Amino acid sequence: MRILIVDDSPDALRLARVRLAKEGVDILCAAAGCEALEVARREKPDLVLLDVDMPGMSGFDVCRAIKADPNLSIIPVIFLSGSGSAEDKVRGLDMGAVDYVTKPFDAFELRARVRAALRTKRLQDLLAERAHIDPLTGLANRRALDERLRQEWARLSRHGGKLSLIMADIDNFKHINDTYGHSIGDVVLQAVAQAVANQCREMDFCARFGGEEFIILVPDESAANAARLAERCQRAIEGIRVETERDTVCPTASFGVCETEPDWTVEKLIEFTDQALYEAKRSGRNTVVVFRKGPEKAEAKLHHHVHACRNERAP
Repeated sequence: MRILIVDDSPDALRLARVRLAKEGVDILCAAAGCEALEVARREKPDLVLLDVDMPGMSGFDVCRAIKADPNLSIIPVIFLSGSGSAEDKVRGLDMGAVDYVTKPFDAFELRARVRAALRTKRLQDLLAERAHIDPLTGLANRRALDERLRQEWARLSRHGGKLSLIMADIDNFKHINDTYGHSIGDVVLQAVAQAVANQCREMDFCARFGGEEFIILVPDESAANAARLAERCQRAIEGIRVETERDTVCPTASFGVCETEPDWTVEKLIEFTDQALYEAKRSGRNTVVVFRKGPEKAEAKLHHHVHACRNERAP
């Protein structure tokens, strides 16, 4: 974990570094308020130790700016000050600081307060992570997907580029649940999620969309390249074998693929990808279908990129 220490005194910075050297943390330093905000925005530290009395931008000003920034607001702040007045302590805590240490600080006390603040930060990070993770599959959940879609749309608005979407649905999943029970259905979901995630690049974003549906965001790629990723996922899922007391479950999945257009909304991209997925299901399942917008017509049309139906392998 990383701690940012902000103090205009070189001696104070050096002393704080020495006091925290045994805590096993990376330490960043800043000698002024503006510099502290630049470092915080760039490095995203896990804790800020902030001197109150600095020329120009005071510690209170820095804390106010940190708490007003959505990307920094959850970072805990501990004030360091030579003033032990109750008024200053109350003011700092009311601004959102988690603690207030009076200089000259005791080394043991400082380390204990830092450890307490870092423990709280770890719990916050864990809760935030779990709030974005589907507990059954370990993939990102719908909330995380919505946030990532907003980020990708903002990126496209600023810089342009490409974005493709893959939507996958496990074939005959209701039949699997009805025949083998929901516990086997859960195992199939987990296996399919792992198979899909293993095919994705680091920059791709794989999420459980709901039920037995999955979505992959494929940044900076055309629909044709995204379709190749969908084919790899399709083949990986075909290789899954889930043993039951009765027989072996061999799941398959259908895929819809779509590349966004400059004038589309997020909702339109999802709608057209879903149309491609529906066509894959209607065409016999275990199929990849790419949504194409015909240049000669205003309406969109569906193009079969792959059609390799193997329903006899599905339970």
